[in-house]
Amino acid sequence: MTGRPGSSEKVTVPIHVVSATEDHSIRFHRVYVEDLARVRTRKVCELEDREVSSDEIGKGYQLTKEQVVPISDEELRDLPLPTAKAIEIVAFMPQESIDPLRVAEGYYLAPDGQVAGKPYKLLRQALERSSRVAVARYAWSGRERLGLLRVRGEAIVLHAMRWPDEIRDPSELLPPPVELSDEEIDGALALMDTMTRDDLDAPEFRDTYTEAVAELIEAKREHREPPSAPEPAADSGQLVDLMAALKKSVSKAKESRGEDTGEHADVHEMPTKRAAKKQPAKKAAAKKTARKPRKSA
Repeated sequence: MTGRPGSSEKVTVPIHVVSATEDHSIRFHRVYVEDLARVRTRKVCELEDREVSSDEIGKGYQLTKEQVVPISDEELRDLPLPTAKAIEIVAFMPQESIDPLRVAEGYYLAPDGQVAGKPYKLLRQALERSSRVAVARYAWSGRERLGLLRVRGEAIVLHAMRWPDEIRDPSELLPPPVELSDEEIDGALALMDTMTRDDLDAPEFRDTYTEAVAELIEAKREHREPPSAPEPAADSGQLVDLMAALKKSVSKAKESRGEDTGEHADVHEMPTKRAAKKQPAKKAAAKKTARKPRKSA
């Protein structure tokens, strides 16, 4: 990792990159349903119609329909880029000025050897005291990327960032213009106050889907019935107004604190569907025969 405090000076911090997250998702194999044998993907050369090994597979860029330009891993590693073998810090800025949509997966940066301990700690403390993050450029998986360095505890975290042209314009997805009253906005803010918390360690912030899949697998392994899904609540046939429901949520929170509950949600009966009135069957029109014109004498 390098920085550029001056036009020609560089500060180097040897580091190695460690994944900051773990994937606990349950993975499935593709199997043939008749005998549960594995179904695998074969890598086949289209011209020779034969399966090839990983050692025989390289990279190629499709220049035209008939022309492919081969690119080797060595050529990518030897690209004339300062970021090819280093993370180069290019700027510092407040973290709140960066759109979270541009921030992707995170990695821990660990000092590489004892000699890196002091410059690593210096950079970490400088980031922490300045309340800023560093924006850097680096090469990863065959492409140059933009990154964000921030402090997490005693470690420095590198977040991959998306380039500006990788963020889609959401204007075409927005709803049509609507008017909101101050009462509606105040109600939404009051609800946010009642739901505000300081951490995400509560039991409701857990991966219930993975737990349910694990229980399903265990039940099938033990040849017993898997747990059944809870019965959905019976339809009350009532329609709750969204704004009224918002007020009701705020009232419940105030009631738990012993405050004035205020108004409750307005509940309206849903209109019942009326059976379509049967129309009397139309009588078949009498079949008329055309009169032949009389022949004049």
